[in-house]
Amino acid sequence: MTISPVKTKRDYERTLHRIEQLMDAKLDTKAGDELDILTTLVESYEAKHHAICPPDPIEAIKFRMDQLGMTRKDLEALLGGRGRVSEILTKKRSLSLEMIRRLHGKLQIPLESLIGTAA
Repeated sequence: MTISPVKTKRDYERTLHRIEQLMDAKLDTKAGDELDILTTLVESYEAKHHAICPPDPIEAIKFRMDQLGMTRKDLEALLGGRGRVSEILTKKRSLSLEMIRRLHGKLQIPLESLIGTAA
């Protein structure tokens, strides 16, 4: 087993092909160890070249509201009144640190998704 860094797109594609061949490898075997190492290399390459940015904070809030069947009125207790909710959802006002904490705590929206507009 010869393993080298994944530096180029060609290396990446070649490594993905090899991973595909090893997908049925059993743990604690040579093939299983090779699979483990290659997936780690691919994950590192993807983190550098295909990073997924967190969603826009307001879109994350709207998405979670939709998931929970919430209305704007339901956000008033967390954000501070109808006018404030409107300003936040139309991006005329940034989320404060306290709002971020409440949204994270009550709606389980990941902090990474909310931090983008912190005041």
